[in-house]
This record gives sequence, structure tokens and C-alpha cells, in this order.
Amino acid sequence: MQKNLFISTLSSILFNTAIAGLLTVIGFGENFWINFIFSQCIGFSIYAINATVICHIGDKRRRLWVLGLTFPGSIMLGVTLGAWITGSGDWSDPRAWVAVVIGLFFGGIGGITYFLSMRIEKLDAEVKQRRMNEVESEKRQLEAHLKLLQAQIEPHFLFNTLANVSSLIEFDPVSARRLLERLIDWLRIALARARSDNTTLGDELDMLENYLQILKIRFGNRLNWKIDVGDEARHASFPPMLFQPLVENAIRHGIEPKLGGGRLYISAENDENILTVRVYDDGVGFNAGGKPGTGLENVRARLSALYGETGKLMLESNADGGLTVTLEIPRCAP
Repeated sequence: MQKNLFISTLSSILFNTAIAGLLTVIGFGENFWINFIFSQCIGFSIYAINATVICHIGDKRRRLWVLGLTFPGSIMLGVTLGAWITGSGDWSDPRAWVAVVIGLFFGGIGGITYFLSMRIEKLDAEVKQRRMNEVESEKRQLEAHLKLLQAQIEPHFLFNTLANVSSLIEFDPVSARRLLERLIDWLRIALARARSDNTTLGDELDMLENYLQILKIRFGNRLNWKIDVGDEARHASFPPMLFQPLVENAIRHGIEPKLGGGRLYISAENDENILTVRVYDDGVGFNAGGKPGTGLENVRARLSALYGETGKLMLESNADGGLTVTLEIPRCAP
């Protein structure tokens, strides 16, 4: 508010001074300083009185009627003040009425300039507000899309696990109970993570360990793994439920079809700009296992929504069989 008042006052002084200079150049008035005082008195009278009317009268029609009276009245007040301060001229002097006409002319120019600038400022504010609304709407749509993608991960795993419990109940109830207990633990953690927008890689690895222990009940010695991630990488920010699909894909398409099962190796590197996560398996490989499932496509979609082109998911066949999935995200993850 104070900044706008200062700018408006400074602009008025400069505008009034320019008028005084112009009048002096064309030979109107006794000298520059007389013109300067009259110009400032008239200009500030117009500014103070009519700005007050604009600020305090909200109804547009009534405001126009009042301005029709206050505008010429403020000019006459300014001429009176100028004559009183300088002691030069009065209303019997024809130049006083010429000053009124000049005040009406330049005051009209100033008023039109003021209203145009206010209109431009208002339109600019409306454009900015509209853009903010669009950005907010896009953000809500993106969040809803991410929640949908994230929610698609859990049912697939749940259905498979419950099917395993159902098959174990008849011939191995102890394992079935142990599997249910593990599943309850996993659900407790997963539901808490699903409500947050972001976690750390360490949090995701803890939940992944629980997930692998659930699968271990089903696969037995056919599934083995090693997680090699340092403390620095574990503390890195990481989107929730983005890691599990990588491991699930490796098991489903690599280790499960392989006779005798296989092994997972999970690693992560956290350099200055990029967090790199790798999931290596020695399963049947990409060609033999066929096209990876929808889980990886889900991950790609989330990466694109979260990071654009800076989020990458790469698949590479291993020389000795199996597949390595590499995930790269910016270190300053949102």
C-alpha cells in the first residue's frame, strides 16, 4: 500500500513538472516556478480529491456523477491555491480561466492514463489468477492420477497373496497363518505410506523386505535376495510404492518361470544430482520371460507425471541371464 502511494505521488510530481515545463516553453505564465507551483497545486488537488472519490464510492454510476462535479472543482481549488501561494493572479485575471481549461485538458489525459493503467493492472491480475487456477486444477488432476496409479499396485499383490493363503490353508495351515501375519504387517505399513506424498528410500526398502518375506513363504529356497544400499541413499527422498513393482516384475517374469528359482540383487547410488536404483535378477531373462507386465508401465507413467524427462526407467538384459532394471530420479525429489 505504501509503495503504491509513493509511486503514485512520484508519478504525479513528475507529470505536473512536465506540464509546467511545457507551458514555460510555449510562453504561458510569468516563469517556470510560477507554472511549477500552479501545476503542482492543480495536479495534487485533482489527485487527492478525485482519488478519494474513486476509493470511497463503490457504485459506478454514482461515482461518475460525483466525479463530474469534483473534477472541475478540484481544478478550481488548485488554481486558487496556486494564486494564494504565489500571490500572482486571481479570478479576475483571464489567465486563471485559461489555467482551468489547461487543467481540464491535462487532468483529462492524466485521468484517462490512470484508468487505463488500472484496467491493465486488473486484467493482468485476472490473467494471473486464471493461470493460478489452471495450475491448481492441473495439480489436483496430477495428484488424482498419481493416486490412481499408486492404488493399482496394491490389489494385484493382495489378490496373489490371498490366493496363496487359500491354497496353503488345506495342506499347510501353519504357513498360511504365518503368511497372513506377514500380510497384516505389510498392510499396516503400506496404508500409512499410501497417505503420504513422499517417503525415503529406506522406508520403501523396509516395506520391500516385508514383501519379500511374504513371497519367501510361497517360494521357499527358490527365492533369495540381497539388499546393498548405504545409509546416504536410504535417507534420500523417494516416491511411495514406486520400488515394489520393479521387484515384483523381476520375480514374476524372471525368477518364477525359472526352474530352481533365482536371486535378486538390489542396490542404490546417490550422487550429487541423481538417485539411481537397480534391481538385478538372474532369472529367465527378458526374451524368454516375455514382455514385462503392467507394473513397469505404471512406474513409467508415475515417473513421467512426477519428473517429466528427468525420471528414467531402463531395462537391460544381463550377459549371464536375467534382467537389470535401473531407475533414475532427481535427488531433490518432490
